[in-house]
Amino acid sequence: MRLDEHELLNMLPRLRRYARALVRHKEEADDLVQDTLERAWLKSSLWRGVADMRGWLFSIMHNLHADGVRRPRIHTVELDDNTPEIPIAARQGEQLAMRDLQAALNQLPDEQREVLLLVALEEMAYAEIAKTLNIPIGTVMSRLSRGRERLRIVLEAQDKPVRLKIVK
Repeated sequence: MRLDEHELLNMLPRLRRYARALVRHKEEADDLVQDTLERAWLKSSLWRGVADMRGWLFSIMHNLHADGVRRPRIHTVELDDNTPEIPIAARQGEQLAMRDLQAALNQLPDEQREVLLLVALEEMAYAEIAKTLNIPIGTVMSRLSRGRERLRIVLEAQDKPVRLKIVK
């Protein structure tokens, strides 16, 4: 393996994490990662000219995701006698908090969620994000600001206690 191939393989966990946050379903995320790696491998002749492999891969993933969002798809699930029952999520507080956070993230517009995830999960600099998404750095900052504010509002609304009515 060449050095660039090692770098590509080392990016797998980050690509998976971002893809899962982006598309919300494990299977679709795995498909997105695979498509990203396939595209990168087909363009391996360009690797020598790539200064930042991470940014390049995230750009590929972003463009593939954007193309997929534009294409309408019908989601289907094959059911047969061997299909296991849908597992019930555990009730631990941490998992519930993560579910609430994911639900809040899902309420954000794609543009805000993408920037927020790249900053929070991938710890990318604003300039890197601007280059990756092919947008001005000011747009990155405004989407991040609006996304954080909207996320805060949604999470605060979820924290309000539910008042039960006593029925006799």
